[in-house]
Amino acid sequence: MSNLERRPAELVAECEAADGAGIVLLQPRDVPLGGPRAMPVHRTLPQRSKSTIGGWCFLDHYGPDDVSVTGGMRVPPHPHTGLQTVSWLFQGEIEHRDSVGSHAMVRPGELNLMTAGHGISHSEDSTPETTVLHGAQLWLALPDASREQAPFFERTVPSPVSIGDGVVARVFIGELAGASARATVFSPLVGAQLDLYAGGSVDLDVPAAFEHGILLDLGDIAVEGVEVPHRHLAYVPPGRSRLRLSSVGGARILLLGGEPLGEQIVMWWNFIGRSHDEIVASREQWQHEVIDGADTAGRFGAVADYPGRPLPAPTMPTVRLKPRQ
Repeated sequence: MSNLERRPAELVAECEAADGAGIVLLQPRDVPLGGPRAMPVHRTLPQRSKSTIGGWCFLDHYGPDDVSVTGGMRVPPHPHTGLQTVSWLFQGEIEHRDSVGSHAMVRPGELNLMTAGHGISHSEDSTPETTVLHGAQLWLALPDASREQAPFFERTVPSPVSIGDGVVARVFIGELAGASARATVFSPLVGAQLDLYAGGSVDLDVPAAFEHGILLDLGDIAVEGVEVPHRHLAYVPPGRSRLRLSSVGGARILLLGGEPLGEQIVMWWNFIGRSHDEIVASREQWQHEVIDGADTAGRFGAVADYPGRPLPAPTMPTVRLKPRQ
């Protein structure tokens, strides 16, 4: 998904203080995407005080939304650099097209992973059959050694596996509880949907070098005994080799994690780079090659058969962009 904010801001939501177990609750920031019937999303990454969890650097949670009210997802072709987009749905269907020729449907329980590398453009539209849209859009920052590679697209379908006491996991990135994902990533990471039945609990063996985030989508969840409010992201710093999750009435969560990225990145609009000047250059290239039509076979390519114009980039801020870590 694109970041459709017309004035992308560096100042984002604050987080609550850590509790005695070291768990920090990150509050969502409500962001309307689109026009008069804006589709609302709830953004928990990036935060002013926490920009990344491993390589995870962007998390929009949305729905369940009545498409007849919001208009659904309508995201024209737009660019990305230096990242991977991770699309994960709970309900509905989204049509994906990109400039390397991929045409795929995003459906519940199926991972669509797009590696932007040096540069790509893509579009995302909910299908006419979709009446309710509910899911998450995430980005992974590519480490410096991998971020200039050629773009590509993958689709995988993780199998559900039973773990713990009344818990089902779908591991779509990395490894967890003996299950491994087939998706290609470029740093040590994990991403999974966990469904806990009423009274369900699990003690997860996790790498002590990883930091983790747990997003509550439905129901109730406690992380190491700390209750997580709806749509919040519970941040767990590195150092734990076991992570306890429990639910009274049942829950659906996203578990994200990875080794701290250890690199400073500059994020603005749909670009990830390493400096203000690099972001400026990417924006100018998108505007010149694609929006002005100078070279649609250039860095970002063109999305074939899309019935509309690509998305112009917002105006750059008047101050230099600061790196995040």
